[in-house]
Amino acid sequence: MTAQPEQRVRHRRKVTKRRAVLAGVCALGITGAAIVTTTSLLSPAGAASSWPSANGSKAVSSTIKVSGTYDGKLTKFYGSGALGGSGQEEGQDPVFQLADGAVLKNVIIGTPAADGVHCLGSCTLQNVWWLDVGEDAATFKGKSSSAVYTVYGGGARNADDKVLQFNGAGKLVVSKFQVENFGKLVRSCGNCSTQHKRTIIINDVDVTAPGNSIVGINSNYGDTAALRKVRIHGDSGKKIKTCTRFQGNSSGKEPKELGTGPDGTSCRFSPSDITYQ
Repeated sequence: MTAQPEQRVRHRRKVTKRRAVLAGVCALGITGAAIVTTTSLLSPAGAASSWPSANGSKAVSSTIKVSGTYDGKLTKFYGSGALGGSGQEEGQDPVFQLADGAVLKNVIIGTPAADGVHCLGSCTLQNVWWLDVGEDAATFKGKSSSAVYTVYGGGARNADDKVLQFNGAGKLVVSKFQVENFGKLVRSCGNCSTQHKRTIIINDVDVTAPGNSIVGINSNYGDTAALRKVRIHGDSGKKIKTCTRFQGNSSGKEPKELGTGPDGTSCRFSPSDITYQ
């Protein structure tokens, strides 16, 4: 779920065919959340990588609660009944809710997608795909500063606003992910009633226009974002912002944008970490 009504970019829905590429094992900065290997489509991100075909589909009318490991075996899950919303309304329930330490893998979330996935503590989302993001694709809500949220492989497309919403405390690591037709890939909550210092690492990802920004952080709360091996596709005008700094608050007000690009303190990357293809 989200808290800040920041500027949203409405996009024309589109589908891009992608070329399959070999799997890699790269988990920059990952601690405390195990990566479970799989043979199914754990490929490095790429603007030409294939999106998976579903092995059947399943309607979900109430949130699936996960502790331990849940392997969806590339089944497509979609909301129905109370989870039948696919808009941007606040307060929607998720399709999956992960307990502290849970792993969700090999899942396709179709439409309606409701509020995607909620992580209540440290979690791993491995090879999870969102075909048409609803409110948000995933929301990270752990309260411990030692929480680690790992997004490894998979991808998301057609997000009117945020893809990965970081409301809690701790560290979020996004590796080998792909996103296209989106608002923001990662956003540290700009005006949650309880704020935290948040660490974000984005490594080896592919971003396909149209999009608004890759990551937004609150520099006044000590947030940091490190970007490595980010490939941006279809954005010859370089309109997609890389790392945007905000003056966050806990009062619910619209956060003030302070600047964008590397600054060596909050937004940690060099121009060579971002390539345009």
